[in-house]
Amino acid sequence: MNSLDYMIVGFYAIALVAIATYVSRTKKGEQKTPEDYFLAGRSLPWWAIGTSLIAANIAADQIIGMNGDAYAFGMAIAVYEWTAAVALIVVGKFLLPVYLKQRVFTMPQLLSQRYDTRVSKLLAVLMLIMYVFVILPTILWLGAKAVNNLTGLELVPAMVLLGVLSLAYSLYGGLKAVAFTDIIQVSLLIFAGLYVSYVGLNAISDGNGMWEGFVMLQSEFPEKFDALLSYVPKDQDPEAYANYVKLPGIWVLIGGMWIAHFYYWGTNQYITQRALGAKSLNEAQNGLMFAGFLKILMPVVVVLPGLIAVALEGTAIPSLDGDRSKAYPSMLSLLPNGILGLTFAALVAAIVSSLASLTNSVSTIFTMDLYKSNQAIDDANLVKIGRRAGLIGLIISIIVAPIFLGSLDSAFQYVQEYMGLFSPVILFVFLSAIVLKNSTSNSVLWGSAAALTAGVFMKLYVANTSESLIEPFMHQMAISFFLAFIVSGLLSPKTENEKVFSLSANDFKTSNLFNVGSTVIVLILASIYITYA
Repeated sequence: MNSLDYMIVGFYAIALVAIATYVSRTKKGEQKTPEDYFLAGRSLPWWAIGTSLIAANIAADQIIGMNGDAYAFGMAIAVYEWTAAVALIVVGKFLLPVYLKQRVFTMPQLLSQRYDTRVSKLLAVLMLIMYVFVILPTILWLGAKAVNNLTGLELVPAMVLLGVLSLAYSLYGGLKAVAFTDIIQVSLLIFAGLYVSYVGLNAISDGNGMWEGFVMLQSEFPEKFDALLSYVPKDQDPEAYANYVKLPGIWVLIGGMWIAHFYYWGTNQYITQRALGAKSLNEAQNGLMFAGFLKILMPVVVVLPGLIAVALEGTAIPSLDGDRSKAYPSMLSLLPNGILGLTFAALVAAIVSSLASLTNSVSTIFTMDLYKSNQAIDDANLVKIGRRAGLIGLIISIIVAPIFLGSLDSAFQYVQEYMGLFSPVILFVFLSAIVLKNSTSNSVLWGSAAALTAGVFMKLYVANTSESLIEPFMHQMAISFFLAFIVSGLLSPKTENEKVFSLSANDFKTSNLFNVGSTVIVLILASIYITYA
């Protein structure tokens, strides 16, 4: 990077803060209410919701981590993106109507309406642990590695710099600042991803065009274009077996992957918070459908550059020396100055957007579900507490990131696997609250305890065996999830819980636009897997 690139990045950072401050301003003499700060005053349109969902999702663990995994074991990693599009449709159809009807600020708050505060506080604590000790550190660490590869800045100062930039616009403006700046960030991210892929494919074809390069890439590395990995015994091919454990063939389409998706897109605070801030249910559902179309496109940004790096390593780009996290940063070395700065700004945009989203959710959950509880606290103090909670959560994440992630090969898989301990529990509790009319606080707590215990046991047991049927963490998630329902069902009374949500078929009706868009997404996904499976 030269001075022009740094000027572009600096201009982008200043513009980002300025725009965020402008869109989140209040009238003279007015103060932000908790609804303004945490939910953007429930005023978000569908296009802001859709783009903000993608911006929150696509961070360093996606761009750096997933491209790295694509370099290591191929296109199969794109399953996380493509199947997420279907999950978004299901969440929009069946879960959003419940959330918006109950008019909650946070996901744990929904549980307090259905169960007692023990359940809501348990979920609040689990979410905070996952955000502060798993997701935030991963985004910070991988983002810092990308900054280090391109600028030489040391990892800890890089993490601090990224954290400060995210706080500069999110701490004051709240969700509204995050959501509306996300539109710019996603546009820049998609442009950068498409341009990197174009330049890389053109380099493969020696200047004969993008399509020719793509054909050559498929021809030279056909094993990298298997959408579903085949099982190979560990003693025959340890590397192929290790890849299968991460993505267990057909089970990624019919197994535990859906638990991860429905947890992430349907119960995860920093994702659902956008929908909770929608103008209406229809706007929220269309926002999720729009995000579904963007997810179909995302492998061009988070997978294809990693595949291209396989072909160009040691020639057009430097050798990665076995470090898959260098795949995407190395691809950036192909870009001319100016465009490199713009692309680096897009990478920074993705990182800080996700950091901002997560810190906003940390502040929301801590303030509304743990701190406020039954206390009578005025709006101004609630917003102040929320800002402090977000700041402290980010500081803790910066401290723990080198400790937890310093020696890992795949930080993306680290996120997935450790979320796999919590996601079955969280999804089980929310589905029980909505679907099961006889579940009680005690039954879901015992079900949750059984699922957590089973998850930890399987992780520890499997780690000490040479090969196991339940070694793939997706299988472990499925086992924990269904065990929770079994235990809870055995302990639930026969009578209906008096606090059950009042829902009817009319609550789940969707617009023609949503229905048509959903059908198109499913058909696109089916055609991809018919072609490459």
